[in-house]
Parts: sequence; C-alpha cells; structure tokens
Amino acid sequence: MHKKDRYEQLITYFDKNQPEAETELVYNNPFELLIAVILSAQCTDKRINQATPALFREFPTPEHLAASHFDELFPYIRSVSYPNNKTKHLLGTAKMLVENFNSTVPSNLQDLQKLPGVGRKTANVIASVVYDQPTMAVDTHVFRVSKRLGLINQNSRTPLEVEKQLVKHIPEEHVNKAHHWLILHGRYTCLARKPKCESCKITHFCRNYQRAFL
Repeated sequence: MHKKDRYEQLITYFDKNQPEAETELVYNNPFELLIAVILSAQCTDKRINQATPALFREFPTPEHLAASHFDELFPYIRSVSYPNNKTKHLLGTAKMLVENFNSTVPSNLQDLQKLPGVGRKTANVIASVVYDQPTMAVDTHVFRVSKRLGLINQNSRTPLEVEKQLVKHIPEEHVNKAHHWLILHGRYTCLARKPKCESCKITHFCRNYQRAFL
C-alpha cells in the first residue's frame, strides 16, 4: 500500500468513527489549557487533571499566578513529574503573560515559544486547540503511531521531521483532529510495549501489522 493510500484510509476511518476527537486535559479557558499542557510534559493527562482543579481555583488568572511564589505554588503541583522545574516555568510564564502579552495567551508559535516551559509541541497544541490553526503537535504517541502505520519515513528521528511530513500529507481541515486521532490511538490501542493489534480496527492499512502478520 502506498503512503498516500494510508493517509486516505486514516482520515476515512477516524473521520467516521471518531469525528469529535479532542484533548483529554480538562480546562475552561486558554490560560488553563496552557498551564495544563506545560504540566503534562512527561506526565499523564489523568495525573494533570487530578492536580489542576485546586490549582485553578487558587490561581484562576495570569495575574494571580504571577503574584505567587515558589513555596506557595509548589504544593499544588508536587504530584506531577518534575515539579521543581514546572513550578518555575509556571511562575515565569504567568509573569510574561502579564508583562508582555496583556494577560492573553498568544496565538502564534513564535510568541508561545518565548514562554518558559513552552516548546514547539506545547505551542502547537495551543495554536491548534485554542486558535484552530492547522498545527501538529508531535509527542511520543504521535511519533510512534505515525511510524508504525507507515505515515512517515522510517528513518525519521526528530519530532520536527515527523510534524512536517504529517502536515504535508494531511489535508489542512483534518490536521487538528488528526493530532488527537494519533494521540488517542497510541494511548489506548497502539501501546508502546504491547500494541493491541488483536483489537485494532485499522490494521488493514498499518504498515507494521502487514509486515508482521500478512
């Protein structure tokens, strides 16, 4: 099967079976999503969703968070991965939002990546989810699934390489959802150590499955 056919099969299947795919992080506004995505680095969405309700109640706006300090903020996120660094990132991000962006989460990737704790992946998530831009955030799930399915070159080594290939081949109107399709498929079916091929519904266009079992 050609790569073009795999992309067509991907979009056809998920557009029909998972048309409303979205982030599993719980948030009420762009500021909360930004904070949640920063916290989610190398941590599960489930863990973040357990920590953020109290955090958002105590620090509901960039101004509230910017006025805080390390010892006050740290207890609210101590249960997530790398809490020391993330506490510093959240404080720095809040202060920059207040001082440089009028307390508004910026919409372009360049400004987003100026915020402490915000790399290209996080910036792509915000641009996609909040501002409906056709950006593709590549995390470990997206990287793994897109390679196994045969959507990208097998010698791809960096998230940016993968991002460029996916955006090139997925129609712009589907990029936002495709990001979530790949994440959720990797999170619940195409697991890292033991993929659930026996219950997977897209083995008919999966490169790895076809090579291993057909």
